[in-house]
Amino acid sequence: MPRLALYALAVCVLAAVAAVVSFARGSWIGVVWILLAGLSSNMAWYYLRKAKMDRAAVGEGAREASV
Repeated sequence: MPRLALYALAVCVLAAVAAVVSFARGSWIGVVWILLAGLSSNMAWYYLRKAKMDRAAVGEGAREASV
């Protein structure tokens, strides 16, 4: 798993926990934490897919070179 995807996933989990704590304390700032969790979730998904495509492109390049 790419390092940036792991960082984004960690931010997503921490933001979700912060949102729960904020809402439990009666603060509406949890909405901002939820938005941050969504953004970081999308970033993690992007970096995972990018790494997968990069690996596939390297594999195709190796196959073309061997033909």
